[in-house]
Amino acid sequence: MNNVLMAAAIMSFFAAFLHGCIVLGGPEWYRFFGAGEGMAQMAEQGRWYPHIVTAGIATVLAIWGVYALSAAGFIIPLPLTKWVLVGITTVYLARGIFGIVAINMVNHPYLIELREQQTFMWVSSLICTVVGLTHAVGLYQVWSKLN
Repeated sequence: MNNVLMAAAIMSFFAAFLHGCIVLGGPEWYRFFGAGEGMAQMAEQGRWYPHIVTAGIATVLAIWGVYALSAAGFIIPLPLTKWVLVGITTVYLARGIFGIVAINMVNHPYLIELREQQTFMWVSSLICTVVGLTHAVGLYQVWSKLN
C-alpha cells in the first residue's frame, strides 16, 4: 500500500467534507471559503444553484479520493486509474500554481472580487499545490503498477 497516495486520498476526502459543510453552513460559509458574494447571496435567497454546484464539487473531490485509494492499493483497481490520477494531479497543481496569477491578470468579476481576498487565495493555492504535489509523488511511486 502506498502511504503517499493514502495521504492524498485523505486530503481529497477532507476537501469534499469541507464542501459539504459549506452547503450546510449557508451563506456565511460560502463567503468565508471564497465562493464569492454572488453564491452567498443566492444561498441567502434560497436558491438551489450554489448548493448544487458545491455538492457537485464535493462529489468530484470524493471520487478523486476513491481513485487515490485505488492507486494506493487500498481498494480494488478502478478503470483508467493511472490517467485519472494524472488528470487529478494536473487540476490540483494548476489551481495551486495559477490561482494567484489568474486573479491578478484576468478581469472577470469573480476573479476581481477574489483580489480582495489575497490571504484566502494564497492559503488555498498553497493547499492545492501541496495536495497536487502529494498526488504527483504518490503517482510517481506507483506508476509502473497502474493500469
